[in-house]
Amino acid sequence: MEIPRAARLLTVALACLSASAVALPAATAAPAPHPAPPAGPVAFAAAPFTADPTPAVRSRVVDAAQKALAAHAGAAHRADGDAFFVRNLIVDRDGSASVRFDRTYKGLPTYGGDVVVRLDKDGTYRSLATGSGTSASVSTEPQLAASSAVDASKAVFRGQVESVSAAHLAVRMEGTGATLVWETVVSGVRPDRTPSRLHVLVDARTGKVVRTSDEVSTFAVEGAARATASKVGAAARAAAPTAAGTGQSIYSGKVALDVTQSGSGYSMTDPAHGNGYTTNLNHATSGTGSVFTSSSGTFGNGSTSDPASAGADVHYGAAKTFDYYKNVQGRNGIFGDGRGVPSRTHYGNAYVNAFWDGTQMTYGDGQNNARPLVELDVAGHEMSHGVSGALTGWDETGETGGMNEGTSDIFGTMVEFYANNPVDTPDYTMGELININGDNRPLRYMYNPSLDGQSPNCWNSSNGGLDPHYSMGPLNHWFFLAAVGSGDHGYGSSPTCNNSTVTGIGNDKAAKIWYKALASYANSSENYHQARTDSLRAAADLYGTHCTEYNTIDAAWAAVSVTGADPVPGSCNSQPGSPSVTNPGNQKGTVGTAVSVQIQASDPGGQTLTYSATGLPAGLSINSSTGLISGTPTTAGTSSVTVTAKNTDNATGTASFTWTITDGGTPPQGCGDLPAWSASRSYVPGDQVAYNGHKWSSQWYSTGAEPGAPGSWAVWKDAGAC
Repeated sequence: MEIPRAARLLTVALACLSASAVALPAATAAPAPHPAPPAGPVAFAAAPFTADPTPAVRSRVVDAAQKALAAHAGAAHRADGDAFFVRNLIVDRDGSASVRFDRTYKGLPTYGGDVVVRLDKDGTYRSLATGSGTSASVSTEPQLAASSAVDASKAVFRGQVESVSAAHLAVRMEGTGATLVWETVVSGVRPDRTPSRLHVLVDARTGKVVRTSDEVSTFAVEGAARATASKVGAAARAAAPTAAGTGQSIYSGKVALDVTQSGSGYSMTDPAHGNGYTTNLNHATSGTGSVFTSSSGTFGNGSTSDPASAGADVHYGAAKTFDYYKNVQGRNGIFGDGRGVPSRTHYGNAYVNAFWDGTQMTYGDGQNNARPLVELDVAGHEMSHGVSGALTGWDETGETGGMNEGTSDIFGTMVEFYANNPVDTPDYTMGELININGDNRPLRYMYNPSLDGQSPNCWNSSNGGLDPHYSMGPLNHWFFLAAVGSGDHGYGSSPTCNNSTVTGIGNDKAAKIWYKALASYANSSENYHQARTDSLRAAADLYGTHCTEYNTIDAAWAAVSVTGADPVPGSCNSQPGSPSVTNPGNQKGTVGTAVSVQIQASDPGGQTLTYSATGLPAGLSINSSTGLISGTPTTAGTSSVTVTAKNTDNATGTASFTWTITDGGTPPQGCGDLPAWSASRSYVPGDQVAYNGHKWSSQWYSTGAEPGAPGSWAVWKDAGAC
């Protein structure tokens, strides 16, 4: 159960007073809480980029990137013996693109050898980023025996070793140096019974262990857990029509499930989401488990007394995560290939954790098997490890590890907002319902990470030495500030490290910028300062240089003590990829005289546009489909008009101008020159008014009257016989 809001606010206040890492302003009256951010699928727009372009576009982009890589060999630290292979790519709406390459050296895999090539919309080279600042040029003759590397790998493993793979050679590229290494994979069980597949790199000359990285990523820090898993077999499951099922879940209430019907029974296999499936390990720690089945199509009873209740949570969470990435970030499945992933429940006995092992999800049942770790944001967190791993190759070491974990919290939270479940309502805490610590408090707080007692709110140079579940703190805090803002927004007060005030840009924009930063710019050894630069570049791509979104991203980074130079100088222009509206110029009209003005607009992606306008003179309206402004003005005056064209991705373009409507008041009766009289509107010399078929022309303004001022006096000359 989540802490009552009043208690949370008190906790926040006390923690802020004691948090030495955060500089807070003098006490002021708390502002009124802001409305909750919008939630549900309607709160998210489709991504203005794709990782799955047409074959023709993919071929063109890859060819251009390969040519750019060859032409900029120095920037890529290319050496004789290098070969490059496309890992993934992303194409923006305007045709600009990023292509990520993995590198081998003389047939050996490299660590830190990745290269990201950025292309402009015409396919020309824009920029290039590498995972390290060195070439892979090293001697490939080891001085250390492979068997010695195996022994060193065993020695560094904490826990019970089950097996060690044969050692193979690789090249580690880090900073400005490259090292020939032996790589082994040690499989076993950590002391807390979490399974492990630890990659160990041993210097092939000295025998020193230079790097370790585990394939298994957990939701909570090691030590919270109490329990090994094996990969689910890769046997293909035959596609079947999707059937509608119902889940009585533990944390999300009654939910709709996509399942498979076979005869008179149903199983938790989801054809609508890449044939992902959910199984019951029944407290085993290996194997695939049994797929949940039901004779009625209803799974679970809402409590732990039925193992299928946890299965319903998991199956629902997997589908919502799949939908979020596909519909919002344009990514078709965790691996980008449309495949769903297996999810195993009821792992071990009283295992207080959940983990992603590179191929599947696994969930423990918590303390005393009473609180399964199957909450929605846990599912989104763990499966997001698969996304960031596939995109960037991030692991759990150093600052990269912290950003890996923080990225999973960010997108786990976005899955929660996308689902907008009425029982597990969206928020910015992690695992608030699973009671992992036994004190009814969340595991982590994005708005103020230091509330967990371990995570820093602000970056400093020792951040990379923390466990990644704590070093993620500044990234979580940055995202909350960028999306929601500083101060009290109804979730608890979010401080800043520089006493600044930050106004958020919303969940969708902040999450799109972060995803774009990963997909288009981040390298395999990313640190916080590189992340700042990459997210600013992504903001410029999506919303313009030094526009509100760009400036907010920068301000949020400064608010968690990550600062640096401006990577994209310039001024704010129109939103990239948005419609362009041609300004028709200032308009004039007369009361009672019909007008027709056609607004011209275009969209760079050729999308259908809808039109709207504010400030139109009374009597005029705009056709939402054609952009034609028409009607008959009824009231004199000058209006400030803004016309907006919006495409199907909700990107907009605008044009603003003035529209002046004049009238002649009520001219006096009679013929011939008339005495001066006060008109109801302003006039300029030469303006004519008509009354009962007779015309008068305004010749000059009386002394003391400002020409053009409403209510000014004028002398009217006869301009036509009666």
